Amino acid sequence: MSVMIVDDAETNLLVIKSLVDACGVSGSKTFRSPTDAVASLDDISPALILVDYMMPELDGIGFLRAVRSRPRFVDTPVVMVTTSDQRSVRLEALEAGATDFIVKPIDPAEFKARIRNLMQLAEAQKKLKDQAAWLAGEVQKALDIARGREAEIVTRLARAAELRDPETGQHLDRMSRYAEKIARAMGLDDEFCERMRIAAPMHDIGKIGIPDSILLKPGPLTPSERLEMQKHAQQGGEILERSTSELIRLAGEIAISHHERFDGTGYPFGLSGEAIPLAGRITSLADVFDALTSARPYKKAWSPEEARSYILGERGRHFDPACVDAMMSVWSEIVAIQASCADGKAAPRALPSR
Repeated sequence: MSVMIVDDAETNLLVIKSLVDACGVSGSKTFRSPTDAVASLDDISPALILVDYMMPELDGIGFLRAVRSRPRFVDTPVVMVTTSDQRSVRLEALEAGATDFIVKPIDPAEFKARIRNLMQLAEAQKKLKDQAAWLAGEVQKALDIARGREAEIVTRLARAAELRDPETGQHLDRMSRYAEKIARAMGLDDEFCERMRIAAPMHDIGKIGIPDSILLKPGPLTPSERLEMQKHAQQGGEILERSTSELIRLAGEIAISHHERFDGTGYPFGLSGEAIPLAGRITSLADVFDALTSARPYKKAWSPEEARSYILGERGRHFDPACVDAMMSVWSEIVAIQASCADGKAAPRALPSR
């Protein structure tokens, strides 16, 4: 561990350095200019700083304040070497961040004792910081593992639901990536955008509670069957609600709200505008775009431009204008995802309006 010594007098530097060396501390660095010393802090990263009080270009108090203004050196021991033992000087130095004082003329025995104690303090602080950094790293590793397992559970549940109501092969992957792109284009934070990508495929989890006679019916649904089908949104929310996991709660929010419409004509609650959770508004747009541009036994896939025209026409009616504008701002990226993850062939499924 190195020691920084700052004094404008060459003789004082030599005396103090020899005393520091006598304490068994190697690698001490001397500076006659306090501004040069401040500029060198990051390069040297001293474990202890000794600074003179009276210096012409920047006095010891100013130097102390410059050191303490840097987060890395908030706890670094700094000893003020001064010819004054006035109480006012000591108070000012303490307020600026001084750790200890040595009064000139220096008593070698006292100096060595104080330096050894302060170096031990610096070493203990370093060990604590290293241990704290290690613990923080271990906590982060544990969190990453937990989040990875959480994401895997959500993905597997989404795939399980898909087996009952098989979408086209890449539907869940495409729509989740669309949702993430829209969220990022809206300026939402990275953590939320990542959770959107993982949680969005759970939007239709409630369909596991819909009877096969309705879910897999090849023809149009009757009005009563349509009402039964619409229950999947609320059922999905109920399956996932009250989880201790933020990710699963977000998935539940998406499941229960992705069929709401911005104008209030959607289901299950007829919510409108910003009363609809943002995650649901984003997922609704991503899901409909993918349904429009995917081939079905009963329809051809729309081109991206045809889907774009439809979405713009539904801006403020079906879809949140802010979500639509965000999608348009990254339109080339949306189209690139659609092209790169296209299905090889269409798989039978229920009507997208259900």
